[in-house]
Amino acid sequence: MRVSARLLAFGIGVAWAAAGPLVAPAAAQISDNKVRIGILGDMSGPNADQHGPGDVVAARMAVEDFGGSVRGAPVEILPGNLLGGPDVGVGIARRWFDEGVDAVFSLGNSAVAIAVQGMAAERDRITIATSAGTDVLTNKACTPVSAHWTFDTYALPVSLASAIVGNGSKDWFFLTIDYAFGHALETQAARVVQAAGGRVLGNALHPQGTSDFSAQLSQAQSSGANVLGLATSGAPLTNALKQFQEFGLARTMRPAALLTDVTDIHALGLEDTQGLLWVSAFYWDQDEQTRAFSQRFVKLHRAMPTMFQASIYSAVSHYLKAIAATGTDEAKAVMTQMKATPIEDFMTHGARIREDGRVMRPMYLMQVKTPAESRGEWDLAKVVGTVPAEKAFRPLADSECPLVKR
Repeated sequence: MRVSARLLAFGIGVAWAAAGPLVAPAAAQISDNKVRIGILGDMSGPNADQHGPGDVVAARMAVEDFGGSVRGAPVEILPGNLLGGPDVGVGIARRWFDEGVDAVFSLGNSAVAIAVQGMAAERDRITIATSAGTDVLTNKACTPVSAHWTFDTYALPVSLASAIVGNGSKDWFFLTIDYAFGHALETQAARVVQAAGGRVLGNALHPQGTSDFSAQLSQAQSSGANVLGLATSGAPLTNALKQFQEFGLARTMRPAALLTDVTDIHALGLEDTQGLLWVSAFYWDQDEQTRAFSQRFVKLHRAMPTMFQASIYSAVSHYLKAIAATGTDEAKAVMTQMKATPIEDFMTHGARIREDGRVMRPMYLMQVKTPAESRGEWDLAKVVGTVPAEKAFRPLADSECPLVKR
């Protein structure tokens, strides 16, 4: 049943037309008399459950809830599959821009996001990163027509490491995926650990696609650390956590997931993940609004939404509101309106897009429930703390973004 949901989500992009005829004068400022949105992500690889096809489902929900059109122009959602390669992602984005796509959301991973964000600025197109994590997107690589919506590689490790070290677990070993995203997570977490008087006793790298972590976990166990910092995500993370339990490391170490979500917890089960801490921008069971959206989403996708998928709905909705307000899909005008308007939806209340493109939102410290606490299949976690946006994200005073006023 999961495969069918993916195929449905990865189907050919459909233009959601308005119920009535197009209104020519209103659509005259919309390029090509349509708004075309690309969702560029990992549709079939190790991170497909976290974002991927679910991003497409959420984007289409946002368009449908908006009425299918904006200023009389139909809105079209186009899925693009990275197939694990930055070159593929950049090629898809280049083709989309040549074909008149107005904005690209998700952006998959950090390498793709940095390249596509720069290309989009040159082509005067909007990019909204919801799944890519690197905080370079709002630092050295920031542009006037880009935003970083969900989380970044500063906020997650800083928030999580601060909480864990504060509770007395100070000796860390890192298991890190060997590309920019993983290195950034490890670097920030290690900085916080050491600043708080803790120690980093070692690290082990793994390439994308690794499924056997016996060598890395053996190094972690030998280090004498009491925390395993998992600077990885998706399938590698779930495999590492499963083997962490199988090898008995839970007797002496605590795993800390620097990036995970409900799909990973669901895949592993509560027996292997109970007590695990992580940081998220969203959890489906926070309040009545999050539950209402999530119940609609799960009927379409057969899984509860992750923070990435909730973010796609939020970002697409905010983008369409800006087009409706300005009467154009011209990138700079739309982004200016997006930054001037508070973000308000089921996921995000009263947040704003900072001048560097960073969405300033609170982050939530999550803890996996015990099997005895769970009341159902997706009742997996609880919010145990809130980190205000000003403490979670990099201060503007430390930013290297050229858009920041000094």
